[in-house]
Parts: sequence; structure tokens; C-alpha cells
Amino acid sequence: MARSGGGHPGGDPLIIHDLLTNVSALRFEPFREGIEAAWLHRDPHGGAAAAVLRYRPGARAPRHRHPGWERVILISGSQADAQGLLKAGDVALNAPGTEHEVYSEEGCVALLVWERQPIMLE
Repeated sequence: MARSGGGHPGGDPLIIHDLLTNVSALRFEPFREGIEAAWLHRDPHGGAAAAVLRYRPGARAPRHRHPGWERVILISGSQADAQGLLKAGDVALNAPGTEHEVYSEEGCVALLVWERQPIMLE
């Protein structure tokens, strides 16, 4: 998987080739228990961010609030929240002020793009 550019505001664009077919080439780090993140960009002050999240089977993201829009694209597996089940290929848009927790029974990989990073409530 080729990555180019810095992906930072005012910098060169970040281009990731073959994301949907080669997620394992990303560099993942621990994010929450049972969840790893490969950060594509992340404002250090809680602003905009994007990451590929990899949930192990049974992993849960604790209740959190979105101060800005959240865009979720399920790459593989499935995850659920109070709104229902998302499967590979599904897209969810969570509006500012939305609160939820997310659970993945089978495990999943998702691309998330945040206008502002979520605030953990648990």
C-alpha cells in the first residue's frame, strides 16, 4: 500500500492506494480495548481527524458524543449501535450532538472521518 504526502493541513495530500483490499498494510496502534486505529490525520487539539478502526470480535467503543459530523464507511465485518446494524459497504452519518456506543460482534474494519474528534462519556 503506497502512502504519499503528509496529509496535514496546508501540506501535501495523503494518498492511500488499495485501502479496501490491503488494510493490513496500515500501521495500527491501540485505541480502545479491542479496537486499534490507523490514523490518517489527527488534529492534536481535538479538531478534524480520520482513521481506519479495526475492531476485534466482541469489541465495544464506549458511549461518546460527536461535537461535529462523523462519517463511517464499513469496509468489512459489521458493527451496531442503537440505530441498527451496519455491514460492509454501508455508510452512516452521525450529526453533531449525536451520542452512541458501538459494538462489533464479529469484528470489523471501518473508515471514520470526524469533523471534530468525539468526546468519550465513559
